[in-house]
Amino acid sequence: MKNIPLNGLRAFAAIYETGGIRPAARSLSITHSSVSRHLRELEAWLGVTLVSHEGGRKNLSFTAQGEMLGRDSLKQLRALDSSCAAIREMTGSNTVTIATTPSFAARWLLPRLARFNEDHPAIEVSVIADQKIHHPNDARVDFNIRMGKGPWSGVNCLPLMDETLFPVAGREFFECHGPDIALADHTLLHDRDPQTSWQSWQSVFPQEIPNLGKGPRFASSDLLLRAAAQNLGIALARERLAEEDLAIGNLKRLYPEQKIHLARAYWIIQPEGGSPRGAVQVLINWLRQEARNKSLA
Repeated sequence: MKNIPLNGLRAFAAIYETGGIRPAARSLSITHSSVSRHLRELEAWLGVTLVSHEGGRKNLSFTAQGEMLGRDSLKQLRALDSSCAAIREMTGSNTVTIATTPSFAARWLLPRLARFNEDHPAIEVSVIADQKIHHPNDARVDFNIRMGKGPWSGVNCLPLMDETLFPVAGREFFECHGPDIALADHTLLHDRDPQTSWQSWQSVFPQEIPNLGKGPRFASSDLLLRAAAQNLGIALARERLAEEDLAIGNLKRLYPEQKIHLARAYWIIQPEGGSPRGAVQVLINWLRQEARNKSLA
């Protein structure tokens, strides 16, 4: 048992299930180069070729040995996943694990969990903060909360809440320049979120901005808003994530009459089929009610 390359088997089972290396990488939330490496290591360990690229790299097919191992590994891994889920159901029926991005966890979810703990002291909530989307069938996670344009195929997607976008700046910046400044005259801050790009803002509120694509870039919405609060420039903020800074005055809204509405901007993602455990459903219902309440207060 100790010599079996379990990571290789898991990667190959994903290739067999999805039909390709890139979709397997997406399903496992790892890079396609990692999947390819696991496949090579597994083939070297077995001493056989499992996949064929005779029709080109995009036309992957399985050898006879690959078909046999693919069927068996996928069947056994699914059985293990079911066993793990059943054990979690029995031993952790009041423990719920959420996976979400660090920005959403820090700025929206965690400030509310104390209230949930007061309302439901018997339910223990754990949070995994990761930029990568965890596979819906990951036995460690009960559900994901993600930003984006859903729903997505192959998973159960439940809309959590809408979003509003508008430009913000730090307190000192605002006091110096006021709410109705020319964006072209100042540094614009950027993050990786395609929904909050300055191009999307300009498409709704056209104006000449020669520096549209220039300015510092940050790895997350949280860092973006922190940079704006430090008066490093102007950020296009998600109101849900900026609400606390706006409430205490660390961030100030610019262009008070202008905003972009994003319908169904946040989603609860669960495995397709089946019903959530009681504790999971309680938390989901509570989060959706919190989203309707909107304010932290």
